[in-house]
Amino acid sequence: MLNVGDKAPDFTAPTDGGGTISLKDLRGKKVILYFYPKDNTPGCTTEACDFRDAAPVLETKGAVVLGVSPDSVKSHDGFKNKFGLPFRLISDQDHAIAEAYGAWQEKSMYGKKYMGIQRSTFVIDGEGKIAQVHGKVKVKGHVADLLERL
Repeated sequence: MLNVGDKAPDFTAPTDGGGTISLKDLRGKKVILYFYPKDNTPGCTTEACDFRDAAPVLETKGAVVLGVSPDSVKSHDGFKNKFGLPFRLISDQDHAIAEAYGAWQEKSMYGKKYMGIQRSTFVIDGEGKIAQVHGKVKVKGHVADLLERL
């Protein structure tokens, strides 16, 4: 996992709607990069909708929200449309971005170990440095806590 003050790893990746995004293109803006396991699952939907509902306040703070998961662009399109998400969703199918940020970790469920997304959020300042790290995020209250810290 990255630490506050580290340079945020740059990336170029596909997004919903068939677009692409590069972190370097957002220099000068505050970026909230949040990693989540899977579209259309209860916790991930709640988190995405919390970011959606906070979007007007986040915009006034000059923040750009980007969601990242291993889901396909097609899955992201459906998820975004279903819940009216006003921010871009990045498809990280090879989990290269998650690995670069330390969000791709060993997990355990029902005694079985596997690799997957550790729900986490990074706030990147306008100069491309990590300003905040939120690891092992608990969905309830996360976005509200993030708003207070911005």
